[in-house]
Amino acid sequence: MPVLATTGTHHLRLTVTDIDRSRAFYRDVLGFEVVAQSPGRPDDPEVRSDPFLLYGGCVFQADGMLLGLRPVAQASDRFDSERVGLDHLSFAVESKDELYRAAVRLSAAGVEHGEVIDMEQFGISILSFDDPDGIHLELTAPS
Repeated sequence: MPVLATTGTHHLRLTVTDIDRSRAFYRDVLGFEVVAQSPGRPDDPEVRSDPFLLYGGCVFQADGMLLGLRPVAQASDRFDSERVGLDHLSFAVESKDELYRAAVRLSAAGVEHGEVIDMEQFGISILSFDDPDGIHLELTAPS
């Protein structure tokens, strides 16, 4: 029996530089539904430090997980997967065909992406791309 019996991932919050740009990407390009938005401005120091005001950000429903965006990074900051913390975030999709449809959608939105890659040793196929802050994202489907 594990020391801590978790039942899955509840939510994940990403730090972003521009809430409007990031909200549009996750909503319009990836199709996630906004379920909560901060009533305040992210440049207000009180809002920026208040979890009940979502730090000036927003929260999406991403299937069974909540995905939050916290706009507190400096405009010049960019994601670096080789520093301590997040390497990438992968969202599960139902099929490899969905990866190809996503690649078309990403291309139409002007988002650079990799090719669909089969990782036979894990029984999956993946499609990699970055969000507007360079955060590495991936879609994963069963092979």
